[in-house]
Amino acid sequence: MTEAILEILLVGAKGLKHTNLVGKPSYFVIIECGKKVGTSKISRANHKEIIWNGKFLFAFPTAEWEHITHLKLKIIEAEYFTDGRFVGETIVNLKGIMLEGNDKGVIELRPTRYNVVLEDDSYKGEIKLGLKFITNGDSETKRREFVAEGRNSDSICNTIMKVWNMTWGSVLCFCRKTNYDYKEKGN
Repeated sequence: MTEAILEILLVGAKGLKHTNLVGKPSYFVIIECGKKVGTSKISRANHKEIIWNGKFLFAFPTAEWEHITHLKLKIIEAEYFTDGRFVGETIVNLKGIMLEGNDKGVIELRPTRYNVVLEDDSYKGEIKLGLKFITNGDSETKRREFVAEGRNSDSICNTIMKVWNMTWGSVLCFCRKTNYDYKEKGN
């Protein structure tokens, strides 16, 4: 069975709206392509530039690609006690890419900047991503596919337990290193 593959290179963003009053913001991106969804890693960076540097593959049978018109990227600011705060979104039209990709077999767009649209339909910041569309791919090929699994970060309880285990592990490791066997040298 033949399929078409859309490879997305999520490079980074800059100039995004900062919603925290204190501290450095942490952002992640939810990528929607048709009925499939992918989530990027959380990137902690200064307010001016965020770097994700992640690849996402979306593979569909060729017949399903006719119904997909756009790629939606939602930028979310990660927060500890909530699911995150919406920052903005970008919608990329895929029809032209798919038409030319069907003719040539493969089309690749170098990373390009796209405007980020806020909730009030104004623009603030830009996101940089590259696209590669491949047709006539074999569905048996191995590929990595990122799927959103609900929350992107650990709960506060898991974080506390990791710190607790790390503290005891470092103490025990330090104690082990100080217990040396001393042997006397024979004269």
